[in-house]
Amino acid sequence: MTTRITTTTTDRTATTATDRTATGAPHPSPPAGAALPSPSTAVTDDTATDAGTGTGSPPATAPAVPDRTEPAETDVLEANAVDGSGTGGRRFRRAPRARRRGLAPGKRLPASRLIGPALFLALWAVASAAGQLDPGAIPAPWTVLKTTGHLWTDGTLPTDVLTSLERAGYGFAFGLTAGVLLALASGLSRVGEALIDGTVQLNRAIPTLGLIPLFILWLGIGETFKIAIIAIVVYIPIYLNLHSALSGIDHRFVELAEVQGLSRLRFVREIVIPGALPGFFVGLRLGVTGSWLSLVVLEQINATSGLGYMMFQAQNYGRTDIILVGLLIYGIFGLVSDSAVRLIERKVLSWRRTLSS
Repeated sequence: MTTRITTTTTDRTATTATDRTATGAPHPSPPAGAALPSPSTAVTDDTATDAGTGTGSPPATAPAVPDRTEPAETDVLEANAVDGSGTGGRRFRRAPRARRRGLAPGKRLPASRLIGPALFLALWAVASAAGQLDPGAIPAPWTVLKTTGHLWTDGTLPTDVLTSLERAGYGFAFGLTAGVLLALASGLSRVGEALIDGTVQLNRAIPTLGLIPLFILWLGIGETFKIAIIAIVVYIPIYLNLHSALSGIDHRFVELAEVQGLSRLRFVREIVIPGALPGFFVGLRLGVTGSWLSLVVLEQINATSGLGYMMFQAQNYGRTDIILVGLLIYGIFGLVSDSAVRLIERKVLSWRRTLSS
């Protein structure tokens, strides 16, 4: 017991002396006439403590504190096996953090709007090839494609397509102009709102297609009443969404424009238009779709050309393949026009940070 304590005390004294020499700190000198403590005295004291009280123990060496470059709550203490020198080694490692789940929809898939129609066509083709569909009621896709080629070669399909596009274009242009002007007059003026909004809401409650007999008596059977009906179908959603967007502009922006002394024109250009564009594009998409929906009905009433007229004639002869050709062309027109409006909206409103962007 005495030999082990003597060795430890001697090593401790040597280590202390070495540390002081390395750091350059001066060694404290004992006062004059004082006797230097000897290792045997320290050994005697430690031995006496062990023998007398039984509570003395050799001083334990504190483990070295590792350099911590990361927060303590993210570290995990690991004890390594005791090495050959008899000292225990310890190290800290960083605990793996749980990855936070994202709430956004993620990146946009390429050509995502074509996945649904492509899947529908694939299911249609598989069911037709398997004999699950009656060819007289629902022809196969290749039959419809073959019929489309014959109609295009004969010159019937190009004429009907151009006629339908012309009617839809004129009706959409008049409806867009009327919807924007009425929404601006009603959304920016209390007098305009009192005169316009109630009338538009009344017109919205009346079925537009129910106005066809009245418009035929007023405008006659021709292109005029068809374009007028399409314009009514288009302007209602554009007016409703644009008027709602104008009414929803934060009043603090209006107060800021008044403080800055903006004119009426600059107020409309810098405050009203940017704030109302999102609602306007929603109404524009609904208006584009409404123009095609009303066109297919109008072209079956006293018409001599157009896709609707072609489908009506095919009904009389029981040609479901020609009817499907007309429906697919209407669907393609609607998808293309809606995608074009979405593209313009994304370019114009590129400053917004939304889920879709």
